[in-house]
Amino acid sequence: MIGRIQGTLISKDPPLLLVDVQGVGYEIEVPLSTLFDLPATGQPVTLLIHTVVREDAFLLYGFGRETDRRLFRHLLKVTGVGAKLALAVLSGMTAEEFASAIERNDLTALVRLPGIGRKTAERLVIELRDRIGAGDFTAGPTGGAAFSPQPSASSEAMIALEALGYKPAEALKMVKAVPVDEQLTVEQIIRQALRPKAGG
Repeated sequence: MIGRIQGTLISKDPPLLLVDVQGVGYEIEVPLSTLFDLPATGQPVTLLIHTVVREDAFLLYGFGRETDRRLFRHLLKVTGVGAKLALAVLSGMTAEEFASAIERNDLTALVRLPGIGRKTAERLVIELRDRIGAGDFTAGPTGGAAFSPQPSASSEAMIALEALGYKPAEALKMVKAVPVDEQLTVEQIIRQALRPKAGG
């Protein structure tokens, strides 16, 4: 699966982008939150990718922040929520704001989002309140920093821990417990994060 794309931004036709990677043009759908932070066409761009493979299509969804991609993936697990609605949610509010609304059971804020009616808002709260919290979406890079050539080692370590089965909040806490050292590799951060607290 494609997880990240780095290339030259050829065109913007919201919500679709065309990114050239060594002569191959990738069409990528993005939320407005990512679109607003993009550089000008002709400039280098890096996007985190969620890939969807269907019998009739190979679809790429791009994000400037890991927190946005993580929320997108949570949304796809909700009954009745597809990629278009998930992109609309991320276009209407930040991942932090959305998680906060879920935590507060703020149906009014959710219903303001495009394509979200009261029943869908209630379903989002019921299915996501035990999976996400506002604290899960506060560690990712923001704004233009999201388009740096590589995600930080800490961010990649969090992704790896989540792949091992840890919840986002647990992964965040584990990575935060590792002493800050820019020289640490992803593997070193993961090893330290997995160490028992009593261990050296």
